[in-house]
This record gives sequence, C-alpha cells and structure tokens, in this order.
Amino acid sequence: MISLERWRALRHHRLQAVLAIAAIATAVALPVVLLSVGGGVASHEIASIENSGFQITVSAGGFHGIANAHNLSHQIDALAGVAQASPVLSAPIEAFPSGPGGTPLLAEGIVPAAFTATGSPQYRGLFPDPLPFSDPTDSMHFQNGSYAGPSTDEVMVSTPFATGYGLSVGGTLRLAETENLSQSTAFRIVGEFGVPPQYLAPTAVYGVLLPLSDLQVIVGVARSTTGSATAVDAADTVEVSLVSSESTDPNAVQRVANEISALVPYYGVSALTDEAAQLRASASVLTGFYLALSSVGLLVGLVFLTLVLLRRVESERKTIGVQRAIGVPARHVALEWLRKSVTLGAAGAVGGYIAGATCIELLARYGRGAAATAAQLAVFDPETLVPLGIAIVALAALSGLVATRAALRIPITEALR
Repeated sequence: MISLERWRALRHHRLQAVLAIAAIATAVALPVVLLSVGGGVASHEIASIENSGFQITVSAGGFHGIANAHNLSHQIDALAGVAQASPVLSAPIEAFPSGPGGTPLLAEGIVPAAFTATGSPQYRGLFPDPLPFSDPTDSMHFQNGSYAGPSTDEVMVSTPFATGYGLSVGGTLRLAETENLSQSTAFRIVGEFGVPPQYLAPTAVYGVLLPLSDLQVIVGVARSTTGSATAVDAADTVEVSLVSSESTDPNAVQRVANEISALVPYYGVSALTDEAAQLRASASVLTGFYLALSSVGLLVGLVFLTLVLLRRVESERKTIGVQRAIGVPARHVALEWLRKSVTLGAAGAVGGYIAGATCIELLARYGRGAAATAAQLAVFDPETLVPLGIAIVALAALSGLVATRAALRIPITEALR
C-alpha cells in the first residue's frame, strides 16, 4: 500500500516537472524565434549595405529628378577619395522581340565602366566584366550634352528574357517608350546578364541594360522639349564608390558625402554607413521589443515553476520536518531546492531552444512568401541566446529561493504530526 502511494506521488511529481519544463520551454521558444529571425534579417540587410559596392548615394525627388547626371558624375569623380561615380536611370519601356506586339520590361541606363566599378560583389558574377559595350564611358553619343554623337545602339538582355523570346547575342531588339512600333529604335544585342533570385516580378526578370544616353533619348529625358532644347541629362541616382583605403572609414565616407552635398545642396546625399548604423540601432530597439514581448510568457512560465516547487514543499512537509529534526543544516535544504529549481529551469531553456529552432526550420522549409524568406535568414547568435538561457536559469534559482523560504518556515512540530 505504501509503495502504491509512493508511486502515485512520484508520478504526480513527474507530471508537475514535465508541465513546468513545458511551460518554460514554450515561453523561451518565442524569444528564440523572434531574436534569431529578427537578428538574421537585420544582419542580412546590414551586410547588404556594407557590401553594396558603393558607399554614397545621391538622389532627388520627382520623376528622374537628378539633372546633368553626366557632368555631376565627372564633378564627383574629381573629389579626393572617390573611385567612381555611377549615374543610373531606371524606366519601364516596351520591347518588340517578336512582331508588332510590345512586351513591357525594366530598362536601366548606365555608364558601363562606372556601373562595373560600383557593382555589389554579390551581383558582379551576374554580369560579364568588362561589360561588352563599345563605349564604356558613354561619351560618344552624349557628346558633351548635345546627344549628337554616333550612337552605338547596343543593349544587354536578361537571360530569362532572352530564353523566353529566343534572343541571342548578335541579334536585334527594338525598344521604345510606348507600344508604338514605328517609334522604336533597333538595338544590337551584345550580351546577356543574370537576374538575382529575389527579383521575381516579370518587369524585373524581363530587363535590359543599355548606355545611359541611349535610354535618356528613348524616354525623353535627354534634352528639354521646349524651344531652348537645353540638356536635361536626367537620372534617378548617382552611386559613388570610394577608393579601397577609405571605403571602410566612416570619417572619410562622411567627408566625401559632405563635399557632394556642397555640390548639390538640393539633392539627397546618403552615406550607407549611416544607414548601416541606423539599422543596427533599429535592430537593438527591436531586440528590446522582442524581449519585452516575450517577458509576459517568461513570467507565466516562472510563476508556474514557483507554484510547482511550493506544491512540492507542501507534499514533502514530513520529509522536511524529519530533516530539520535530525539537524540537517538549513543550507543543505536550500541547496536541494536550488538544485531542483535550476534543473527544471535549465531543462525548460534547452527545450525552448530546441522548440524554437524546430519552428524556424519548419518555417524555412515549408513556409511560404516572406515568412519562409525571413526564416531562412535566421541566425542563432550565441551572444544573444546564451545570456537569455543564463537569465532563465537565474530566475529559476529565484523560484528555488522562494521554495526554500517556504520549506524553512515549516514548523518542525507540525510537520512531524
């Protein structure tokens, strides 16, 4: 009979332990998921900025808001510490790869040599080096803003576009701003380039690359349409790379950014080091938010652990009374309850890590859309997760102290009745 009662008591203790571990594990899994996924996404964005190939961006409001892009790039090139300034114009246009029907695509007008010099290392493998344009500086057709020079009429096409319409190097592709074939210009295909995997929209997959002056003429932002016919020379951005010795020096980057701002006081000039710093600050704020959001679950789990330990104290009143009666030191009692609480807390923390990692793995493998992409970027940072585990164990130890206090306050005479 006594053995049966003891077995039932032990079974009840085991059930309590399992529930306490499960409660803590559930509470720990949430911050593990939030911190790992959020930190991974932030680290990915910071790395993308720091390895973008250029350190400063010049932009302007409005539609193709930068004017005199060629000359502005030359002025920026003359600044100390600048390796290359690359003006870029992006615009939707129509292509006529197979008959009169137009196909919408995204065109980027570039200065070939500058574009290669400021390209991101992770995307350089998508483009041949050097780009196969016969005028790498885009100076012949531009001809000091007159646009009267001979045009090379050369274009590079994305591989999905080339494959989808049977285009090949050496062939011809007609391009226009509108669906009117009669207003199109014939370009010779001089090469193909790959497409980054995240660009899934048809207008991005179907893309072309051509000299900046040629695209400016196609979309009507080369020269003014008024009677003066002055040069507009519009672009969307100018990407500026610094020489290698200064590209990682925040002070040097900021100095060049200030000098560019003096050249174009009404344009926006942003240093990517600032963006990286802002992302780091935002990531720190989000980490604090994630921990605050998770604190409610952690509090519930630790309260449950404390209640389980106090319930055990009540069920072991006689044992505790006997120990106190035969002279077992109070510190030994305290160490025993501390061991129990720390063991349960550590088991819950480990279970929470496993549950969080499993959840992220399932999202990365079977999730869809942005959730799967974010999960694939998750980073299990020991500098973040290990302190979290230590904090859980420390708080569990506090639960053990509460149980110890309850155990030591039990009157020996009442416990032995």
